[in-house]
Amino acid sequence: MTSISSDISVARPAIFFDRDGVLNQDRGYIYKIKDWQWIDGAIEAIKRCNERDYFVFIVTNQSGIGRGFYTEQDVCKIHQFMQDELQQHGAKIDDFRYCPHHSEAVIDEYRIACQWRKPAPGMLLDLIANWPIDLSRSVLVGDKETDLEAARQAGIKGLLFEDDNLYHFLKKAAYL
Repeated sequence: MTSISSDISVARPAIFFDRDGVLNQDRGYIYKIKDWQWIDGAIEAIKRCNERDYFVFIVTNQSGIGRGFYTEQDVCKIHQFMQDELQQHGAKIDDFRYCPHHSEAVIDEYRIACQWRKPAPGMLLDLIANWPIDLSRSVLVGDKETDLEAARQAGIKGLLFEDDNLYHFLKKAAYL
């Protein structure tokens, strides 16, 4: 069993993960469970973050919704699948945020310049406002400069994931 704290009122460090390209293989607009493939070491990394008493959050741009490729329900199904898979390994994600908006969306309701769309920090700021996070010990792991810019704007450290194993990457960066 993991040693996850049951008291969520105590400030704890958080690891914010971008999704596509960090937790799963990024093959373009992933919204079907059959297309999901975990990055090597991702499940182990999340489990170890849980054991180290980090909050674990997902912050992901999902412009495929606004582009009409898939729905918000499809994103929620993938996120539930992730939780189910993680649970089988004694791990979990504490919370998810996603941004369906894009300035060139084909669906009108999603065609806005949104403060949640990275590089804007809105998703991170919303999580920070709703969870007792120790910002000085928190980090965002992303695979694009836009992820790192969102982290900077939110006042946390950003790590650029350019590896093939997330567990080894976080261990080298001294977060595991």
